[in-house]
Amino acid sequence: MYEKLSKKYGMTIEQAKANTQNMVQMARNAGLEFNIDTVVLTNTFDAHRLTMFAKMKGLMKEMTDRLLQAYFTDSIHIGNHAALAELAEEVGLNREEAEKMLAGNEFADEVRADEQLAQQYRITGVPFFLINKKYALSGAQPTEMFVQALQKIIAEDEITVLKDNDGMICDDDGCEIPKK
Repeated sequence: MYEKLSKKYGMTIEQAKANTQNMVQMARNAGLEFNIDTVVLTNTFDAHRLTMFAKMKGLMKEMTDRLLQAYFTDSIHIGNHAALAELAEEVGLNREEAEKMLAGNEFADEVRADEQLAQQYRITGVPFFLINKKYALSGAQPTEMFVQALQKIIAEDEITVLKDNDGMICDDDGCEIPKK
């Protein structure tokens, strides 16, 4: 894991370990357990297809949460179809339907479209939060960072309506003179 992160982000293995331990500590502070040393590195394309399948069934959040737990906490190989089918069943999806979907190419186009969108937004890692298709927060961040970012976004995007003592109302479209 550390070698892969080191190569991907152009850092030393020691830096990768330090960054990872910081993420593990933030997860612990949020009540999550990350077992980075035992994570099974894999291609997650089919896990993403399974998430799209779950979305169609109204279980996307549950499937996403279970996949993240399987990967980061349980060290389950989420590139393995049998493991994915079992996880799908755990969240309430029909196992046979999930197996059939995984055996084919269903939802591949949707996942590729998501990948292209991620490239357009220059997303290189997770988590990544895109707000109003304009503001981005990348990586695991403390709660205070989200609060500060949201306050800044609200302040920048807020339309200020001015009203003078004569009842004139002005906004970005101009001023309206009240009828007397």
